[in-house]
Amino acid sequence: MAMETIKYASEIVKELHRSVERIVEEEAETLADIILQSNKVFVAGAGRSGLMGRAFAMRLMHTGINAYVVGETITPGIGKDDVLIIGTGSGETRSLIPMAQKAKGLGASVVAVTIAPESAIGSLADALVKLPGSPKDQASGGHTTIQPMASLFEQTLLVFYDAVILRMMDKTGLDSDRMYGRHANLE
Repeated sequence: MAMETIKYASEIVKELHRSVERIVEEEAETLADIILQSNKVFVAGAGRSGLMGRAFAMRLMHTGINAYVVGETITPGIGKDDVLIIGTGSGETRSLIPMAQKAKGLGASVVAVTIAPESAIGSLADALVKLPGSPKDQASGGHTTIQPMASLFEQTLLVFYDAVILRMMDKTGLDSDRMYGRHANLE
């Protein structure tokens, strides 16, 4: 029997709650520290994971970080004091593997935020954050989501990225009022 829309929304929130509780605190802390120690921060991801990465890059910019989305026209080159953060459920996304390889070749750090630490991108990464979630292919069973494809991963990714921003604000003493000064004001 189909649920009503708000019941679906409520079930999604329950799934998200279960999901974020399984993230390892030390992995999250490492990501916040790497970002704060980096010169420039590059964010990448494909599809909806990429959209979550764009939202993260925007908030990083609001906190005063030099943040860029890979593939944008104004994105500069990556170098040795920089970090590339890749959000990828499978860790096998064809377009993202060469990015990780190239970043490493240029001396940058790579962080993978993924369901699959043992994946191609996971094994290239200098640091990892394992997120729970079902990859697009749920045939393997054992998934705990009513949602299609990788929705739970993508939502967890956004919530996790926002939590990293809050942790960085703690570490740097930044508050929302100071961030608002960096908000887009040309529209």
